[in-house]
Amino acid sequence: MSRLDVRKTYKLYIGGSFPRSESGHTYEVLDTEGRFLANAAKASRKDGRDAVGAARKAFGGWSARTPYNRGQILYRVAEMIEGRHDQFTSDVVSAEGLSTQQASKVVDAAVDRWVWYAGWADKLAQVTGNANQVAGPYFNLSSPEPTGVVVAVAPQDDSLLGLVSVLAPVIVSGNTAVVVTSYARPLPAVTLSEVLATSDVPGGVVNILTADAADVAPWLAGHLDVNGLDLTGVDDASLATDLEAEAAVNLKRVVRPSRPDWAAEPSLSRMTAFLETKTVWHPVGV
Repeated sequence: MSRLDVRKTYKLYIGGSFPRSESGHTYEVLDTEGRFLANAAKASRKDGRDAVGAARKAFGGWSARTPYNRGQILYRVAEMIEGRHDQFTSDVVSAEGLSTQQASKVVDAAVDRWVWYAGWADKLAQVTGNANQVAGPYFNLSSPEPTGVVVAVAPQDDSLLGLVSVLAPVIVSGNTAVVVTSYARPLPAVTLSEVLATSDVPGGVVNILTADAADVAPWLAGHLDVNGLDLTGVDDASLATDLEAEAAVNLKRVVRPSRPDWAAEPSLSRMTAFLETKTVWHPVGV
C-alpha cells in the first residue's frame, strides 16, 4: 500500500527550544534539482530579537565555565554528529547536490573541525595571553576574554562544513551565538540544532535562524546587545557595507565577508576575532 508523503516543517532554534516564527511565515526548501524537501520557518525581526535575548541570558553562565568543560561539551557535539552521520550525509546530498561519497567526506571534515576547536578550548589562553615585560616593580599579565553575543551569517553554499567553521570558533572561547543559516540550504543547520538541543550545550548558547540574511541581518547588526558580527556568508557587497555601518553604532567587532576554502586547515584567526584582551597590573611584593 502507498503511504502519504509526510512533509516536514522545520522550526527555529532559540534558547534551547524550537519555536515557530512569530510571523507564522515559512518557505519551501528545494534540492539542487528544484524538488521539494521541506518547509522551513522564515525568521522575522522579532525572532532575531528573541535569539539575541536568549544568547545574552546564556552568556554569563557559558563564559564562566572552565575552558576544559567547554572543550568537553564541544567534543560531545562532535560525537553526536558522528552518531548521526547518515542523516547529515543525506542532508548534504540534498542541499549541495554532492554524491553520497562526497557528502560523507564533508561530514567527516565537519566532525574533525569540531574536534579541532574543542581541543583548543583549554589552550587558547596560553597561546593568546602572556606575561608582559615592563619597566618597574610590577607584574603585567594579559589574558583573553570572550566578546559577548556574536551574530554569524553562515556561508550560503557550504551548508555544513562552512557553518561549523564559523560557529565552533565563536562558542569555544565563551561567546554565545546567533546564526543566520544558508537560506536555500538550511537542512544541515536544522539537523545540527537537533544535535545541540540533545547535547550538553546549554540553551541559548547557540541560536539558529532560518532566514534570508537581507531580511533579518540589518536588525541584528544594529542591535545594541550584540557585540560581534561575522559577515562571512553575506554575498551582496552593498548589504555587507550597510551591515558594517550598522555595526559601527556600538563598535561591534566585524569579520568581513569572504569565500575561504573551508577544506583548508583552520587557524586561530576565527577564535581571536571575537576575543578581548584584559591586561592587569599588580605590584611586586617586597
